[in-house]
Amino acid sequence: MRFAKTLMMVFGAALLTGGTSHDETAITDLDLKALAKISETDPRFQSFNIEMVEITGGRFWAPYDDPSGARYARRPPTDLSNKRLNILAAGLAPAYLRVSGTWANSTYVPRIDEAPVALPPEGFNQVLTNAQWRDAIAFARTNDLALITSFPVSLGTRDADGRWSIEQAQRLLALTHHFGGRIAAAEFINEPNLTKLGRLPDGYALSDYARDFAIFRDFAKRVAPDMLILGPGSSGEGGDLTATDMMRITAGGVDVVSYHFYGALSKRCPDSQTTADQALSEEWLSRTERDFIFYAGLRDRYEPRKDIWLTETAQAACGGSPWAATFRDSFRYVGQLGRLAQRGVKVVAHNTLAASEYALIDSKTLEPRPNYWAALLWRRTMGTTVLERPGFVIPGVELYFHCLRDDLGGVAILAENLSETSKTLALKGRASVNTMTAQGLDSSFVQINGHLARMNPDGTLPRLVAKNKIGAIALPPHSITFLAVRGINNPACLKAVHPGSLND
Repeated sequence: MRFAKTLMMVFGAALLTGGTSHDETAITDLDLKALAKISETDPRFQSFNIEMVEITGGRFWAPYDDPSGARYARRPPTDLSNKRLNILAAGLAPAYLRVSGTWANSTYVPRIDEAPVALPPEGFNQVLTNAQWRDAIAFARTNDLALITSFPVSLGTRDADGRWSIEQAQRLLALTHHFGGRIAAAEFINEPNLTKLGRLPDGYALSDYARDFAIFRDFAKRVAPDMLILGPGSSGEGGDLTATDMMRITAGGVDVVSYHFYGALSKRCPDSQTTADQALSEEWLSRTERDFIFYAGLRDRYEPRKDIWLTETAQAACGGSPWAATFRDSFRYVGQLGRLAQRGVKVVAHNTLAASEYALIDSKTLEPRPNYWAALLWRRTMGTTVLERPGFVIPGVELYFHCLRDDLGGVAILAENLSETSKTLALKGRASVNTMTAQGLDSSFVQINGHLARMNPDGTLPRLVAKNKIGAIALPPHSITFLAVRGINNPACLKAVHPGSLND
């Protein structure tokens, strides 16, 4: 290893011997300047979803404290003009805003000149009003959010033979253009593998999907040639139609391979597949990589050399487990970004911005949850150039390296201390440090550098002043630390500057 050592790491690993612990120190020399580039993410890599049902209003996942104990509850349309919500969204920009979800499959889109529709026509479940889509377009444009969506495909979009008609998609594109917007990318159907849940016709088969996708692709290339076609947009390997079959039968038809991933179902749905005590385990945290490997294999077979986007993901499907809103899930959140960036994924869109337990923001109070603060620190620290991980292991600590977002030649480090013991990073040089901790893993609030993370009294985002450290940097137990190391002159990081956040 080179003698020009930029960073020396010293870490203590607690070893339990007969009930007594002691520190054993190991030293690893790491040259940050020598870390090579392995991939490049999209500038809008860290993105998020607002479900179509949030735009229209309707039945969505009921809060766990709902007195009825029902799975679903009515929710009003989201007020996208809310100043606080706009500030929080802008804090993560630039990003993709995906407006889709299961409910999008059966949403009626009116004509521009159509009188307001009180009830959805036959074959649809809800109505997207002109005003609601106008507000969605304005929200995206104001906050530097590029729009992703999917199109209605339920019974109301079909002719007597069950063939999909382009009319509803044509209306959505026309409405978008009318309000000064643009759809940057679209999946034809949200999760076409789940035909019954997605309101597709009874008996919908692979041959029906192949026929409809061909109609959609021809329409999209004629009417919106600049719109990226994403697909298949499925969740997992199973379902009524498998991802393998859909990609095989439409091979060469998408511009970007997209998929959805949830490591488990929440307890709102049967077979929850995880518990809170697993939240920091490698088995749980690595599930996102196993799903990626499956889709990457399909990509290599049917869509070689095309990019992969994860367009919907969160702690658990069905609105998230109760602990999705706590610090416990933040390790998954940042770890998923780090792991998938290493794998070459270009975009990761979290579900949702502000609805249900898995949201980044509490929908009732609009208070940022722990995952929002983790997202904000990622946005302000981690650039788009992904660097290799050194070939050593620090027990209990996950490390990820990117070029620094706001510094030419600088390196950003994300350090997740998943263990119950403190670790130490001994830097040769100066680093700006932001460390997230909490009173407990199940806390709904976090501290950054020992101070409660909260919005300013005027509703703006805080500056989050980093601590400048020379030498030993403590990684507290169960902590997430972002380090900015400037003056490294890493060759891969000298080629471009990654602009800072709008709120820096």
